[in-house]
Amino acid sequence: MHAPDLEALKKEAAIRAVALVGSGMRVGLGTGSTAKYAIEEIGRRLAAGELSGVTGVATSEASDALARQVGIPVEALDPRPLDIAIDGADEIDPALNLIKGLGGALLREKLTEVQARQLVIIADHTKLVTRIGEKAPLPIEIALFGFLSTIERLRAVLPAGRLRQNGAQPYVTDNGNLIFDAQIPEGHDIHALERQLKGTLGVIDTGLFLGMAQVAFVAAPDGVQELRPQ
Repeated sequence: MHAPDLEALKKEAAIRAVALVGSGMRVGLGTGSTAKYAIEEIGRRLAAGELSGVTGVATSEASDALARQVGIPVEALDPRPLDIAIDGADEIDPALNLIKGLGGALLREKLTEVQARQLVIIADHTKLVTRIGEKAPLPIEIALFGFLSTIERLRAVLPAGRLRQNGAQPYVTDNGNLIFDAQIPEGHDIHALERQLKGTLGVIDTGLFLGMAQVAFVAAPDGVQELRPQ
């Protein structure tokens, strides 16, 4: 028996998500290896005449460039609501709480997706967890200025973690900030943790996306599962 082609399954999950996009919608365009399939599928449907009047709001420079390349008009984020946002995730728990940000776009993703009437997540089955922090680190975006002091404050909350590197240099986000990847110990109340981290001086935002997703299409060996919060 052949192992399933994970990339083909991711693409199938993206196609299922894009089926929720209608003509005239404003769509939040996620970032990462799975979200790119959704952007490409929206572009394909626009080119084929299956959709019209769709505009995108990109969550990263990379997604903005890809959207323009495949023919999706891109607008800046403004206070108007988005009809839908489609994005990947690094962890998904049974309540559809998420860790996002291993791709470095967590701040723009959260700013965009909080304005979406519906947040649809696409991922492969390896991203499913029983508790948040089980597999992935928690990305925390921090200000460049005084970052060593901010990291000391963060270690008082989450002792295990490290500053994300890009080769020999610290990784810098599209917003000119740094990312501290922290480990969440078992037994943490993630809602209380989010409040504590957001109240830590120097922290701009976290990769905890709690209670935001309405549905997830998850590519598994036996096909694509549609998951709702439990």
